[in-house]
Amino acid sequence: MDAMTFIFQLFWMILILSMFYPALKTNALRNSREAVIRSIEKKRGSRVITLIHRQESMNLFGFAMRKFIDIEDSEEVLRAIKMTPDDMPIDFIIHTPGGLVLAAEQIARALKKHKGKVTVFVPHYAMSGGTLIALSADEIVMDENAVLGPLDPQLGQLPAASILKAVEKKDINEVDDQTLIMADVAEKAIRQVKDFVKNLLLDKYGEEKAEEISDKLTKGYWTHDYPITVEMAKEIGLNVSTNMPEEIYALMELYKQTEQRRPSVQYIPISYKKTDLKE
Repeated sequence: MDAMTFIFQLFWMILILSMFYPALKTNALRNSREAVIRSIEKKRGSRVITLIHRQESMNLFGFAMRKFIDIEDSEEVLRAIKMTPDDMPIDFIIHTPGGLVLAAEQIARALKKHKGKVTVFVPHYAMSGGTLIALSADEIVMDENAVLGPLDPQLGQLPAASILKAVEKKDINEVDDQTLIMADVAEKAIRQVKDFVKNLLLDKYGEEKAEEISDKLTKGYWTHDYPITVEMAKEIGLNVSTNMPEEIYALMELYKQTEQRRPSVQYIPISYKKTDLKE
């Protein structure tokens, strides 16, 4: 074999391997995630379901893709719940910016109906629809720095509560028909979401407390992206704890963001003790 033939064959081998490498890497990552999920299930005697939305590169071309809660998510979650025995606990790990209200409500309703204990773990954030899902749980466990978010409906790019407030401040004869229609839809949207949230909370908090919490979360007291911390969640009246199992953090390590760009955060990935840095 001459040198040119060897180089030509080596080139094609590298090209073929580079085409298959992303798929092999994705498969290995999936297996690692499943192994951690299975270890949590064995330790806690539960069904673990994850809803984790992070930016990941797609196979082959390496394009970055960011996800939100959608109908495909609700289909998969409902299928997982249906495959779980009625008396088996469900541990739901969520990390999401939110998404489609319909899909979030389907997931929340199914979790609430489950007879076994439902625990929702929020290691970093569960905004908007993610908060709605968390409220369906028997127990919410948050990292001490994790956040939830308000549930005020949005009509396009506009908060429903702000549309109503704008209309209230003007003479009705000075408001155009389209804005009045939007205000009518906004009023319906707020009422629908508030009623849904209240029904999620009734069994755990009682009528008065459920009314108070649902009103606070849906009536536009904050901007839609406002972070509700553990302390604030407790002030509102939600029962949350910070007893996050270490295995949850280990699982989140397997959902790193895409490496197509230089990472902006870097550190030595081990737990330190004070004595570790002493000479």
